[in-house]
Amino acid sequence: MPVKRAFVYILRCADGTFYIGTAKDIVKRVAVHNAGKGAKYTRPRLPVRVVYQEGLMTLTRALRREYQLKQLTRVQKKALIKGKLTVKPPR
Repeated sequence: MPVKRAFVYILRCADGTFYIGTAKDIVKRVAVHNAGKGAKYTRPRLPVRVVYQEGLMTLTRALRREYQLKQLTRVQKKALIKGKLTVKPPR
């Protein structure tokens, strides 16, 4: 059985907030968000755009990384997006 792979991404919503998610195909997932069929959080905050993404990893690792990034403060998320913060991924 092949290993499932996914990316972790951060979207900037139209209202300036961030949304963090995991997807096998970021381009398709963002299209779903912008069609109003994505996460409940993004629906009233369209359009959204990708401002950060991390490479292909196992689905388990991607979900752990998503959780880890969601724990960051807004200031830390901005620094991560700008490349001024490094957060070591969980094992």
